[in-house]
Amino acid sequence: MLKSGLARHPVAIAGALIATVAAGVFGALLIAGLAGWLNNPYAGLVVFVVVPALFVIGLLLIPLGMWLNARQLRRHPDAALDWPVLDFRVPKLRRNVLLIAGLTAVNLMILLLAGYGSLHWMESPQFCGQVCHTPMQPQFTAWQAAVHQRIACVDCHIGEGAHALVRAKLAGVRQLVHVATNNVPKPIPPGAEMPAGAQAETCARCHRPERTGGDVIRVFRTYADDEANTETPTFLQLYLGALSRSGRAIHRHADPAMKVEYIAADEGHQKIPYVRFTNAQGQVKEYKTAEATDALIAGGHPRRMDCIECHNTVGHPIAETPDLAVDRAIGAQHVSRDLPFARREAVKLLTATYPTQEAGLAAIEQGLKAFYASHGGNVDQQKLASSIAGLQDVYRRNVFPSMKVTWGSYPDNRGHHTSNGCFRCHDDSHTAADGSTISGDCEYCHKEVTSAATAN
Repeated sequence: MLKSGLARHPVAIAGALIATVAAGVFGALLIAGLAGWLNNPYAGLVVFVVVPALFVIGLLLIPLGMWLNARQLRRHPDAALDWPVLDFRVPKLRRNVLLIAGLTAVNLMILLLAGYGSLHWMESPQFCGQVCHTPMQPQFTAWQAAVHQRIACVDCHIGEGAHALVRAKLAGVRQLVHVATNNVPKPIPPGAEMPAGAQAETCARCHRPERTGGDVIRVFRTYADDEANTETPTFLQLYLGALSRSGRAIHRHADPAMKVEYIAADEGHQKIPYVRFTNAQGQVKEYKTAEATDALIAGGHPRRMDCIECHNTVGHPIAETPDLAVDRAIGAQHVSRDLPFARREAVKLLTATYPTQEAGLAAIEQGLKAFYASHGGNVDQQKLASSIAGLQDVYRRNVFPSMKVTWGSYPDNRGHHTSNGCFRCHDDSHTAADGSTISGDCEYCHKEVTSAATAN
């Protein structure tokens, strides 16, 4: 029997069909990708992993079917597989073939549309925060009120290239196992690792740390616990851009023309005993603390400082303290300053511990109503109702008892009031061989312009 006859086994036929269809789908998706129609990071998983895998499986089924047919013929020489003769001169046969071909085309179209819909859904924050990653509720909730609420999770948490895709998928498998075995860490460890080179591949799509710019003025408003909720605005001149009058710039840390590298002594990058700085001319200077042993440096993994080293919570921030959260709520007029002792009572209610989020929301409403009722109830009820809603929203976005997430669970490295932040390096303790240090002077990065207390 001819070798080609061996390919008449059903397994070989199925393999040929799978390989043919997979090749056609791969070609179509590849053209779509080159045309810029597939912007989903997950698309690469389908185009370059799933479809080629099906193609290879189809190719492997062909020789498998031939081997099975050959084995059967060796055992039973008279058991050759005969196939019916297709006579397309018969009208009924032509109609049936056309019907099968049409249904096959429809099925393929449905599969393609379903695949595209699945890809589109998997890139959505709703998939990350609600469907697959239930433990990520704190991050999903905080993201909805953050400045990047229009940016999908995968746009920041999955980098470019096959390495980033494999890395993200392996992390996803690990997270899936944690969820399936109810072994999710509570809270989720701070600072989920961003892809290597996040600044160049992710942040730089919209932001440019090297852009020309100078100083900016920021106003920070705090409120007292007195009856008038006295406001104290602090005006800071931040030496932000390359044209700062101070000759320094905060964004200089992430300037591509130079390099700042560090080795952390902890997983959360809150202890940094070693810093290596390379200027634009290629000159290198190393700064060390007493904890920067030779073993730590030799065994450590240097990490280049970029945007996310300081802006580590910008995607889904959790307030550091209830005091700061209430001050921001009052400044945004979500909690009324016209209510006596509003700041003091709000902080007191937010500081308390509640078994569930629902219990906390109920306690906030009951607590504020009871306090003002005990003082005669001579307050604007509309302002009281809006303040209750505003304070409940603050609690809802920052405290998640089920995941043990609360104030300060995720340190914010942009400042240095409630966490090490800038002082991880700027502490006058990181010393170079020539005796110079990384300055810890407050006015190295900013200057207080004025500060004054104001009443209503």
